[in-house]
Amino acid sequence: MFLVRGTRGVGRLRVGTSLRPLRGQDVASAMRTMITSVQNQRVKDASRLRDRRQREKQGRFVIDGARELGRAIDGGLELLEVFVCQPLCVGDAARSVVARLDGASVERFGVTRDVFAKLAFGERAEGVLGVARTPRNSLSDLRLGERPLVAVVEAIEKPGNLGAVLRSADAAGVSAVIAAGHGTDLYNPNVIRASLGTVFTLPVRAAACDEALEWLREQGLDVFAARVEAPRLYTDVAYTGPAAIVLGNEVAGLSSVWNASGVTPVRLPMRGAADSLNIAAAAAVLFYEALRQRHSVVSQRRDGLDDDP
Repeated sequence: MFLVRGTRGVGRLRVGTSLRPLRGQDVASAMRTMITSVQNQRVKDASRLRDRRQREKQGRFVIDGARELGRAIDGGLELLEVFVCQPLCVGDAARSVVARLDGASVERFGVTRDVFAKLAFGERAEGVLGVARTPRNSLSDLRLGERPLVAVVEAIEKPGNLGAVLRSADAAGVSAVIAAGHGTDLYNPNVIRASLGTVFTLPVRAAACDEALEWLREQGLDVFAARVEAPRLYTDVAYTGPAAIVLGNEVAGLSSVWNASGVTPVRLPMRGAADSLNIAAAAAVLFYEALRQRHSVVSQRRDGLDDDP
C-alpha cells in the first residue's frame, strides 16, 4: 500500500469518469468520518510512509501532487484510504479529484489542517491525500508492443533523477522502463513528484541487472549502453528496430554486466570540461534521438520512399 497525496483523484475509478467542481458542502458530504487528532492511529500509520522501511513494511507508499494523483487513478492503482481537508480544497483540481471519488469503494476521512500537515509530504497543501497498495509487478508480466523502445537505468542514487528519466521516457514514447540493480525505490515520494506521476502510467519494473539483460535478449531487442569511453557516437547507431537504451549513474557508470556480447556501447560528445551528463539529461538526448529516427522511418514509409514491408 502507499500514501497518495494530490488533487485529481483517488482509487480504482472507471476511466472516463466525469469530473465536476465541488462546492464546500459537496466536499463535506464526500467525507464519512472526521479526524481531528494527529495521534489517531490511522494518521500515524500513514505519516510513517515517508520512510522507505515503513513503505516496505506496510506495503504502501506516498503520492504527492494534483497531476501525480490523477495519474495514479488513470494507472489503475488500488487506493485504500483518502484524507480530505476541506479548507484546503480551494482549487478546481482539488475539487475534481474529490468528485472522482464518488461511487468508489475507498474509505474517506475528513481531517483538520493540523492533521493534514502531519500527513502531507513536502510543502504542497492541496487538501487531498490517499493511501494505496504498492503494485507487485515483475518483468515476467511485462508485455511489449510492436517495435518497442525500452529504457534501462542502473543504480540511480537520487530519486529525483529517476523521476526525471521517467518523465522524459513518457514524453518520448518509450515503451517501458526497467530500474536495474539493487536498492531501487520506485515509489519514493521524490520519484513520484519528479516524474509528474508518469511512474503510474508507464510500464515500470525493477529487476537485477543480469535478469534485465536476459529479458532484453529474450525479447529480441538491440541493446545500446551509454558509456563515456564508447568508440561510437549515439547518432551513429540505429534505434529504429526493437531496442533498449541502458544508462548508469553519474558516479559509477554502468556495471560490467553491460559489457556482455550483443551490447553496443555508445557515447554522447562532451565538448567542455565535464566528462559526463546528468543521467536525466543524457536519457532525454538518447530517447529523443531514437524518437527522431523512428519518426523518420515511419515518414519515409508513408511517403513511399522505403520499399521495406
